[in-house]
Amino acid sequence: MHQSPGPGPARAADICGEALVVLPALPAIAAILADISLEVPLIDAFSAANHLATQARCEEHRLDSIEKAIRNAFEKGDPENREFREKVYRAAFGALDRALKANPAMTVEAAIGRRKSLQAKITEIESEFMPAAPSVSLGQAGAASVPEISLNGNGATTAPSISIGTPAAGVTPVVPDIMPDAVLPDGPPVEITEKRSRAERRAADRASARAERRRPYAAMFFAVTLLAMGGIGAWWAVQTGQFKSAAEIDTSVHNPPKQLESEDFSPNDAGPARPGEVDQARNWITVFTPTDPTDVSAPSGTSAEVAKDDTGTFLRIRSGDTGSAIVFDVGRGVLEQIAGKHAVFDIIARAEDGKETQMAVDCNFGELGDCGRKRYLVGYQRGEYLFEMDVPDKEPGAAGTIAINSDLGKEGKAVDIYEIRVSVTE
Repeated sequence: MHQSPGPGPARAADICGEALVVLPALPAIAAILADISLEVPLIDAFSAANHLATQARCEEHRLDSIEKAIRNAFEKGDPENREFREKVYRAAFGALDRALKANPAMTVEAAIGRRKSLQAKITEIESEFMPAAPSVSLGQAGAASVPEISLNGNGATTAPSISIGTPAAGVTPVVPDIMPDAVLPDGPPVEITEKRSRAERRAADRASARAERRRPYAAMFFAVTLLAMGGIGAWWAVQTGQFKSAAEIDTSVHNPPKQLESEDFSPNDAGPARPGEVDQARNWITVFTPTDPTDVSAPSGTSAEVAKDDTGTFLRIRSGDTGSAIVFDVGRGVLEQIAGKHAVFDIIARAEDGKETQMAVDCNFGELGDCGRKRYLVGYQRGEYLFEMDVPDKEPGAAGTIAINSDLGKEGKAVDIYEIRVSVTE
């Protein structure tokens, strides 16, 4: 026995031995059908006959509930609008699919049967919106033509020929294709063809029209971009001289062509000076020789000793790990001779046993100033290491000194000093 629904949710009678099926009245059209509960009833252990009868009553009640929900949804909008009805039907199918997926006990065959039942119910509802068939005017009853019967000479009557045609086909309602894109649980995928609504077609047409309108602007932008890139490339080529010739690129001073001319030759002219000839022309003042090592001071951690080989006598000095310098005295008489003149000092030295070393030289001449610190890279070959200075024209108050560090790297390398001397020029 059914109870009429009130203003709240409509409830179906419990005829299947299951919880009541709730059909809420939703405010929105699609939501009315989205919450329709179509769960499969729990079947008690009845006999086969009672089971079939109960299942038939449940199916009939379920379809009535769906029909009522669809008609309630129609009241929320314009049921004469085909697009609106299609939305309602899609919502019904969506609610059915959600209910089927939520029930793990539902078999594929039962799910297909539910969908077919819903489609049949929608077909029945949609038939109400089909246009009525045109009425056929029968005219006046007395106007019907009566076939003429004639008798031939034999007294037999001639009847009109009767032809049997094909009966007219009935009008079948067309159900819109509203099957949702859902796959039944544990069942094969159902291929569904979805038709676009007129609103979707209009939106696609508008998008196509906008693309057509934008196409000329895109072409113009592309052309302007190409022109700009070409202009930048041309400007870069001009700035970097890509269009200049080899003569324009060569900015050096052009040398005039060579010309052969007669030369003045005098066989009496002297050739290049031999090594040592320039030194002999100078007036050298001796500052130190190995024959008088008393003018040398070796601080703690350093050494200075006289040695001799085939190159001559020399003083081998070694600064050691401390980096202290060996000091050579410069007599006051020597300073008096170079005062007020341009002095050139010459240190004749070599490195020990081919061990190349970096030598540093400092000088302190008292009131006559100093020469600053000088550095020399000394090899094993005997060489002359020069430095020069302008000596102020003063009276030296005392003797001066020249300090030599044999190894700035503090690796204990030694330097052989053959002689220290000085010459002056006005």
